[in-house]
Amino acid sequence: MENIFQNTTFSILDLAPILHGHNTSTSFQNSADLAQHAEKWGYHRYWLAEHHNMPGIGSSATSLVISHIASQTEQIRVGSGGIMLPNHAPIVIAEQFGTLDALYPGRIDLGLGRAPGSDQATARALRRTLNNSPDDFPEQLEELQSYFAGTAHVKAIPGKGADVPIWLLGSSGFSARLAAEKGLPFAFASHFSPDYTIPALNMYRENFQPSDVLSKPYAMVGVNVIAAETNEKAKWLATSQQQQFLSLVRGAPSELMPPIDDIENQWTFYEKASVEKSVNSKSTIVGDPKTVQEKLQEFIEETEADEVIINSQIYDHKERLNSYRIVSTIITGKMG
Repeated sequence: MENIFQNTTFSILDLAPILHGHNTSTSFQNSADLAQHAEKWGYHRYWLAEHHNMPGIGSSATSLVISHIASQTEQIRVGSGGIMLPNHAPIVIAEQFGTLDALYPGRIDLGLGRAPGSDQATARALRRTLNNSPDDFPEQLEELQSYFAGTAHVKAIPGKGADVPIWLLGSSGFSARLAAEKGLPFAFASHFSPDYTIPALNMYRENFQPSDVLSKPYAMVGVNVIAAETNEKAKWLATSQQQQFLSLVRGAPSELMPPIDDIENQWTFYEKASVEKSVNSKSTIVGDPKTVQEKLQEFIEETEADEVIINSQIYDHKERLNSYRIVSTIITGKMG
């Protein structure tokens, strides 16, 4: 067990949750505080995700929040998990992340996804066309890489020559195959698409082509972890995440709500099944330190992940810190 944790890198995925009863400023303050603690606890990188029209997620202007987090920390890598490239002109992303790299040299990551991170109405508001095909994403990726390489006719300044590692993110096989063909690191969103995890990872590893970036596959896998001193408390804290997914099932996204005692009375049989399809035992670890240690070991053994990125949707900031602290004691072997 100890070797598994020692040979695996651990990082944090932050959605900058907007808490019911609080404003977005509180979310960004909490994120900076968590990042500072994460740096002390030995987490490797701190990623933020692009979402739009989501009342409970504050990281829509992802590059700005990345700059905020990087300015409040010293060593931890900071990046996107991810930027939804179809929402943007590639040159704009090259300039934004070229700027971030100039401000925080050697600390910035660029994780890219091809999903809109929004609904159709929001996509229109982002000035996206709605007739995009999957074939567009590889072309957009090549265009973005050409700006960083300085081979494009139009020069991205800042951006040209920036040292910004590109990752491909996915919740299906498309990005897994593309990452393999490009020889790029791959991050799979197991934390909300658990059933496709192993097939996607196998596709990535079996088709990987070495590149100037990587000589062998490197896979990061997402997992939800909610840890507390007892199983009962952890399950209670987890009701905030369950309520958030329930709001998505109902088509009415909400802020992150406080935990409740009667989650079973809040949903129908169908709604419960829908929530558990996204956040089930394969992708969500809830429990006391012993339970989290056992389940995290099983997760790493099954996925053979090189890196695990942890999302913890916990309403109370102190409890969220405590959850990540518990995980840090597990992975460093200092538990108990």
